[in-house]
Amino acid sequence: MRVAYADPPYMGQAMKHYGTQPNAAEVDHVALIQQLEGYDAWALSASSPSLHAILPMCPGARVAAWVKPFASFKPGVNPAYAWEPVIFKPLRIARSERTVRDWVSASITLRTGCAGAKPPEFCFWLFDLLGMHESDEFDDLFPGTGAVTLAWQAWRTRKLL
Repeated sequence: MRVAYADPPYMGQAMKHYGTQPNAAEVDHVALIQQLEGYDAWALSASSPSLHAILPMCPGARVAAWVKPFASFKPGVNPAYAWEPVIFKPLRIARSERTVRDWVSASITLRTGCAGAKPPEFCFWLFDLLGMHESDEFDDLFPGTGAVTLAWQAWRTRKLL
């Protein structure tokens, strides 16, 4: 089965975070979600302020949460943005013997060279959330640091990072 994960720059944030890089243009979320719908299952990371715009484009999808016990606090921003929605359509019921929660608690990564890089705990939870098997094909549509793809390889062989 084919599964995709998209972790694009948050809506309205591409220039702020990637302004000097070639891929600094805002993401066309309509086109992105159409692309995701071509997969058997998918997940899309977003920001909480963008949910009102993105969710109507995703009928039948669910929302899960990445809760960040250690997050970057910004002066003048209160309450802090300490969680990230993950919109998803699972492939199959999770194969784990334990129930997979629709949230994960994992601290942000630091000094990765890419804003929003995902920690291994998030990635392993994502693969379980989507009900993935080792034989599934996985496409990381916004690879950034490559951390999600590296975590997928580790998850498939059950190696710890």
